[in-house]
Amino acid sequence: MKEHAETVDRAFAAALYAQDDAGLDTGASVLAADPAAWPGVGQELLVRGEGYVRQAWERGWQPADLLRLVRRDLDERHIRITGDLIAGEARRYARLPERWTGAEVWWAGDQEYAEGLAQRERTDRFTLATAVLEVFRLLIRLPSIEPVGPLPGDPLDEHEHAHIEPRMLGRIRALLAKAEATTFPEEAEALSAKAQELMARHTVDEALLAARGGRPAQVPGACRIGVEPPYEEAKAVLLDAVATANRCRAVWNSAFEFSTVVGFESDLEAVELLYTSLLVQGMAAMTRAEAAQRAGGRKRTKTFRQSFLLAYASRLGRRLAETAEHAVSEAPDNLPALVARDVAVTSRADEMFPKTTTTRLRGATDYAGWEDGTAAADAAHVGGRRAPLPRKPVR
Repeated sequence: MKEHAETVDRAFAAALYAQDDAGLDTGASVLAADPAAWPGVGQELLVRGEGYVRQAWERGWQPADLLRLVRRDLDERHIRITGDLIAGEARRYARLPERWTGAEVWWAGDQEYAEGLAQRERTDRFTLATAVLEVFRLLIRLPSIEPVGPLPGDPLDEHEHAHIEPRMLGRIRALLAKAEATTFPEEAEALSAKAQELMARHTVDEALLAARGGRPAQVPGACRIGVEPPYEEAKAVLLDAVATANRCRAVWNSAFEFSTVVGFESDLEAVELLYTSLLVQGMAAMTRAEAAQRAGGRKRTKTFRQSFLLAYASRLGRRLAETAEHAVSEAPDNLPALVARDVAVTSRADEMFPKTTTTRLRGATDYAGWEDGTAAADAAHVGGRRAPLPRKPVR
């Protein structure tokens, strides 16, 4: 109704463009002042919020990116509110793009949304209104970022995106899950090696099939993968290594805690699977190494963990590169098709990111952490050849 829209307008004028919390308090007071009007005000807030979410999509953001940012800057209540807005906006479309995470609409009707939200959050209207305004203020301040796919409602992509065959995908996932679960380095080594072998074989076969005209035209795509603290620099290095080994390009955005990975769809799937698994294996190995250090009477610190993960990422990068070279050497006739694939990925990445900068990483200053991280990377072996002896970090 008109009066509800006017109430929301007054609250927004006070809160959304204010630089301090006083404006938020004023806006929340306006929204919560009349209990009888709260359901209608809540309905208007939902409509406005869905519009802000759509604007975020038009600026290049996707649901996972938005939820990651809200989780970093706000709290769990704000995450739930943001999820509601995403679900409300998504219901307008019969089909969502690939990789588009959605949520179910839990409320019966928009007019009942405010009351249902209050019951779910179990808080007073003022606190709830403040949280909603904080989410809106974050949404309207989002900058534009590089789009990585179509928006909901856009025409279907005319190019086919070949995925990893479901049966093979299931085998890869099962192998990596077992590698993450085992505490025996040799077993994890064998399982991870087999998973990487399947991924490499699929990439080579896919490139050859496309080169022979056995598949419709494909173009590289892109996805975002979260690279969140702590130790985000080492994680970004690891993701870059996994992406490069799988014939993709990764560009890290440290400000928003994600990397954009550019490549063909099946290779992007491989990157997501392998990076996630190796990160889980690395964090588990770091925990075990730290426990061993403490058992030996040596107190470990953040520098130990930072050095451990940098060594782990650095060593895995070299070994993944060797594995990729080995896969190509076994099928030299496919090299032209793979080169064409690489050229297409590089061209797409350069188009998306015409200007990039390099980042100076914090050094590895803990020798024990570097040694243990190198050993953990060796245990997470993903290729057919052993790596050379570890190099010591620069002191």
